[in-house]
Amino acid sequence: MARVDFFEGQVIDGFTLEEKLFTGGMATIWSVSHAVHAEPMIMKLPKLRGEDDPAAIVGFEVEQMILPRLRGSHVPRVIASGDFTAQPYLVMERIPGESLRARFDRLPLPIEEVVTAAAHIADALHDLHQQHVIHLDIKPSNILFRDDGTAVLVDFGLARHDRLPDLLAEEFHLPLGTAPYISPEQVLHDRNESRSDLFALGVLMYLLVTGQRPFGTPTGMRALRKRLWRDPVPPIALRADCPPWLQQVILRCLAVEPAKRYATAAELAFLLRNPDQIPLGKLAQKRKPDSGWPVFRRWFKALGREPVVGGTAAARLDRAPIVMAAIDLSAGEEALAESLRRSTGLLMSVASDARLACVTVLRTPRIGLEINEDEAGRNLRVRKLAALKHWAAPLGLPADRITFHVLGAPDPANALIDFASQNSVDHLIMGARESSALRRHLGSVSARVVAEARCSVTVVRRRER
Repeated sequence: MARVDFFEGQVIDGFTLEEKLFTGGMATIWSVSHAVHAEPMIMKLPKLRGEDDPAAIVGFEVEQMILPRLRGSHVPRVIASGDFTAQPYLVMERIPGESLRARFDRLPLPIEEVVTAAAHIADALHDLHQQHVIHLDIKPSNILFRDDGTAVLVDFGLARHDRLPDLLAEEFHLPLGTAPYISPEQVLHDRNESRSDLFALGVLMYLLVTGQRPFGTPTGMRALRKRLWRDPVPPIALRADCPPWLQQVILRCLAVEPAKRYATAAELAFLLRNPDQIPLGKLAQKRKPDSGWPVFRRWFKALGREPVVGGTAAARLDRAPIVMAAIDLSAGEEALAESLRRSTGLLMSVASDARLACVTVLRTPRIGLEINEDEAGRNLRVRKLAALKHWAAPLGLPADRITFHVLGAPDPANALIDFASQNSVDHLIMGARESSALRRHLGSVSARVVAEARCSVTVVRRRER
C-alpha cells in the first residue's frame, strides 16, 4: 500500500478528521466526527511508510482482531473499523481522562497517588486477563484514566489472545515491546506469560515512586538480556519515604522469574489496597542491588536459556484464584465454623497458588453511635480479628497466602457482596445457619449473597454428628 498523508477535514468512510492528537511509532490518533455518531470519538490510523511496514500492518491486524472482542470499562469501545483493502482504521470512544504519561512532569509522585493508580491499573489487567488477553505493551502512554479513576488500557497491537492466532509470533523473531518495560521472558520471545504485564506494572510503580526507570532505557539485545540477571537499585535507596511494604511489592513484580512475581493482577490489586496484610520479607529490607554470587548464578542460568511457556492467561487465573471465606463467629455457631473450615481447607488444597481472605462482619447500628467495646472494655474489632486467626490456624496456610478482615457494617450481606466485588474474589465460601420461619420470611444472609454476588458461591451446612 502506498503512503497516505492525512489532513484535517479529510473524510474516511463518513468520519471527518478534526485534529491530530498523537503520533506514535506505528500509528497516528485523530479526533473525528460523524453525522450519525454524536459521541466524542478518535480514529487510529496505522503508519505505512512507502512500502508497507510489516510491524505496523501485523500489529494493526492484531488490534483489529482483539479489541472488538473485549468488553467493559477498562478498554475503549470500538465504533467502526476499516481493513487494508481500502484504508485501515479503528474508530473508538474518546476517553475523557488523562493518560499516565501526563503525570510525568510531577515525578516522583506522592506515595498514596502511586498506590491508588497502580491498584486501578492492576484491576484493568485482571479484567483483561479474564478475557484471555495479555497486553504485553503496558507503558504510560497506553494507560488512560476515566474521570472516576478507572484505568483504561489502549493499544493492543502487541497483545496476545489465548484463543486467536499469534500473528506477531509467526512473523517476527525479535523481542516485541517497549524496552524500559519489557519483561525478561519477552526478551526470550515468550508471549504466553500473563505475569509479563505485572513486570511492566512493577516498572511503572518504580518510575512513579523514584522518578527513575529501574533498568534505564536499553537499546539492543545485549542491553535487554541483562534483565535476565540484573536487579534494580531498591526504591528506598532512591526515596527514603518509600514504605518497605511498597518496595517489597515493586521488587516482587520485577522478579526475573515469573513464578516469583504475584500470581495474578487481582492478587496485586488486593495487596495494594490492604498493605497492612503484607508480611514483610527480605525484599522490604534491601538497600542495594544484588552483586557477586547471586548475579553470577542468574547470569550463568541465562546462558543458552530457552523460553519457558507459562500457559494461557486464563489458565493462570484458574491456578491462582482469590477465595473468600465468610465466617460467622457468633456464640453457638462453633459447629458451623468447623464445617466451614474443613470445606475451605479442601478448596484451598485444589489450587496451589490460591489466596484466602478470611472475613467476618461486625454489625454496626444503622443509626446512632458505633459500639467499639464490649462490657469488659475489650476492643470488639481486635477480638474478632483474633478469633478469625484462631479459626484459620488449623489450615496451616503460609502468611503470604492468607489475610484477615473485620468489616463493620449494619448489613452483613451487603458488606460481604461489596468486599467480594471490590477485591475481585473468584470464589466465596460461607456457612448457612439452620432454617427458621423468620429467616425464611426475611431472607438469610447466605441466600442474598448467593443471589447477588458476582462470583461463584459455596454454602456450607453444619455437619451433623
